[in-house]
Order: sequence, then C-alpha cells, then structure tokens
Amino acid sequence: MPLESSPTSWVHERFRARPFAAFACALPALLALTACAVSGPPTTAPSQVAAAWQVPLQAAGAQLPHPLPHPLPHPLPHQGSLGDLSRWWAAQGDPLLAELIRQAQAVSPSVASARARISTAQAARTAAGAASLPSLDAAVIANRGPATQTAGNPLTTTAQAGLQASWEIDLFGGNRASANAAAQRLAGAEAGWHEARVSVAAEVATQYIALRSCQQLEAVTRADAQSRAETARLSRLSGDAGFTPPATVALASASAAEANARAVQQRAQCALGTKALVALTGMAEADLLQALQTPAAALNLASALPVASVPAQALAQRPDVFAAERDVAAASADTGAAQAQRFPRLSLNGSVGKVSVSSGGDTSTQGAWSIGPLTLSLPLFDGGRRAANVQAAEARYTESVAVYRAKVRQAVREVEDALVNLQATAERSTDVQTAVAGYRASFAGTEARYKAGLASLVELEDARRALLAAQLTETSLLQERQSAWVALYRAVGGGWTRDAATSAAASTAAP
Repeated sequence: MPLESSPTSWVHERFRARPFAAFACALPALLALTACAVSGPPTTAPSQVAAAWQVPLQAAGAQLPHPLPHPLPHPLPHQGSLGDLSRWWAAQGDPLLAELIRQAQAVSPSVASARARISTAQAARTAAGAASLPSLDAAVIANRGPATQTAGNPLTTTAQAGLQASWEIDLFGGNRASANAAAQRLAGAEAGWHEARVSVAAEVATQYIALRSCQQLEAVTRADAQSRAETARLSRLSGDAGFTPPATVALASASAAEANARAVQQRAQCALGTKALVALTGMAEADLLQALQTPAAALNLASALPVASVPAQALAQRPDVFAAERDVAAASADTGAAQAQRFPRLSLNGSVGKVSVSSGGDTSTQGAWSIGPLTLSLPLFDGGRRAANVQAAEARYTESVAVYRAKVRQAVREVEDALVNLQATAERSTDVQTAVAGYRASFAGTEARYKAGLASLVELEDARRALLAAQLTETSLLQERQSAWVALYRAVGGGWTRDAATSAAASTAAP
C-alpha cells in the first residue's frame, strides 16, 4: 500500500518563497538515491565446448576459445554490412549466382520478418528508456457556472491552461534494467536480420549449385540415351538383315528405352529445380531460363573459405550465437528489474500554468504552480506476486543460458559436419576421377571391339553402364563438395577473409 507524504498545500507552504531553488537543492539528493541499483545474475555464460575442432583436418589444431569471444570489430557476418555480403558472393566468380542472391534478399519473407522484428525491438527500447525520464502533458480546462448556488449569483467562467509533469525516480535501477534488457533484445533482433540474410544466401547458393549439377547430369544422361539409341538402331538394321539374333536386338531396344526414361526423369528434376529457384528469387521463369543458358562459372568457394585457416573464433560471428548471448544479457537485466519492484518506489509530480476567471464583466488572470506530491510507495503485501515475478525472471535467465550453450554446441556441430564432408569429398575426388577415366577407356575399347564383331552387345552395355555410373558419381560429388562449402559458409555465420581470421587469432592470443 502506498505511504504518501504531505499534500500539495504542505509543499506550497514550505517552498512558497523560493520553490524552484529549493527543488533544485533537493534534486541531487534524490538522484543520489538512484545509485542503490540492484543487479541481476551474470550477463555472460561459459559456452562449455571442447578446446579444439574434433575433425581429422589441418583445421583441427585451431583452438576454440572458452568462452567464445567477439574478436572481430563487428561480431556479425560480413562485418554487419549488406554491401560486404553482396561483394563476397560476387567475388566467388559467378555473376548469375550473385544476382540471384541479391534478388532473393529483396523478396524473402524471412528477411522482411526479421526487419519487422527490429522495428518492434526499437519501439520497445524507446518505451523502456522513456520510463526513466519525466513525462510532460499539456492540459486545458474550462467551465462555466454560478460561483455559488445563491440566487442571483453571476455566472463565472474559469479557464486553466498549463503543463503537468510526473517523474518516477529510479531508486533501485529497475527502469534502467528494463531499458538495458530492451537494448540487448534490439541487438539480438539486428543479429536475427543478419542471420536471415546469410540463410537466404546459403539457400539460394545450394539450390543454384543443385540446379547446375542437374543440368550436367541431364547432359550426361541425354548423351547416354543418344548413344544407346544409335546402338539400338544399328542392331535393328543388323537384325533385319539376319546378322543379329532377335534377343540381342531386344536388349539394345530395352537399353535405349531405359536410357531415354532416365534422361526424361532428369529433365523433369531440372525443371523442378528451376521452379524452386524462381520461388526463392521472385525472378521470372523465362528470364531465369535465359540466364541459365550461359555456362556455369567455376565457384571460388575453396579459396574464399580456406579449411586450413577456419578460425574457431568465427563461431562468435554466428548471428544465432550472438543473439543467444544478447538474450542472456537481457534475461539478466529482466531479473534485476523484477528484483527492483520489491523495493520502495519514489515519484514526483508538478504543474505550472495560468488560470483565468471571468465573473460579472471582471476578468482576472494569475499564474499557478505546484511541486508535489512527492510519493513514496513501499510494498507491504501483494500475495507473493513480486517474489513470483523474480522467480519467473530467474527461470527465464536459466533457460536463456541453456539455449545459448545449445546454440554454441549446434554451431560447433555444423562446422565440424561441414569440415568432415569437405574432407570426405576431397579424399573421394581422386578415386572418382580415376574411375571415370578407367571406365571411359574401357567403354571405348569395348565399343571398338563390338564394332569389329569381337565383343557382344551385353559386354558393350555393361561397359556403358559402368561409365554412366562413374560419370553420375563424378557430377554428384562436385555438387556435394560445393554444397559442403556453402554449409561451412552458413555454419560459421557468413563468409570471412584471411585478414579477418588473422586478426581474430591475434586478438585471442593477446593478453
């Protein structure tokens, strides 16, 4: 229940001579009380991760800081710059991919939602900050009527205009803690916007790589179908002349039909991939198909993301890890704000204005002002509501710490998964290339023998099938490796440069 000090008349009596001077003398004492701010739990939490990458790569020697620091000048992907993101992808050597990413950024609903969340967080921060400042309202009051209820009393018009101010003095830092929590959530919302942009870029790149790979697979299956169709045609001619048995002709026809069906299926897959890219970018399908007629450029992801220098500190630029860290700090501030509600609250009101009174043809105007009441509210009994609010805030803090640590563990896993995939594709690459070269030579030799009548059609088809499988594996392996690079890009929260990695390592090593 609130315990109020003396009413406004007491303030008039005490400060009638020098009201503003007296208030100015009392103000420092009131402000000094605000130094008694309560504090919440720690604003940071240990990440609790291993000390090094657990992958069999050169990058395994990179030390993982504990807890994760923010060594970069801007602990966000691409230094927190939209222009840097665009330039990073433009530097990968495929102008079409960079343009598709740019268009996808413009139409992505996830980016738009993240931008809206930033606006909401900005409004919340402004509202929280305003609670620590005095409020000022203008008021105009007018009334007309008899001064008393006595018969014949002249009518009186009273008009009053003035300013009314109120201020809750933040004795124990509750308002400041709320403002700090709102600021931390704003930083988290801004990180979410960067996360959405990186996610859209990675999604478009993955889909684009898959579509280009599909085009290569379509070319392989189409060439295989044409080759088998030609073999079937020659077999039919030979069969009609009585030189080839019907079973061999049937085998050649079946092989040609199977290859054609495979080519049609692959073409359909490419059409679906095109439509998926259209949906991501909002680009007209006819324009996209026209752009895809240009041969794909070789991506430079390997040089942009050197595995040997993957800095463990790059996890600190992951927007989701950064946002989770801000949530921990915000939850800590919320706990402090909830604790402050259990202590006394002090508020001060005041007003200044003019009063005009007109009665019987006479008008008088005078100034009016007041300082007070000065109200001190001391919580006595609320049924445990404030204590429950503190417990709820502490529970949310514990939850935010657990979420932060889970985000870090997930980040480490995603980086290591991408590194493992890169290592595996690198080790398989030489073997796959050797297999393609060997099966191609085998098919060429078998085809020559078949044309000379020294090999059967069954041998030719076996050699052709082996070559086709090797070619499909080679193309799929390239897609898998490029997708792993994109996954690594996303896992570290966005691209980085060698200079940034070097600076990060130096910052971590510094005492």
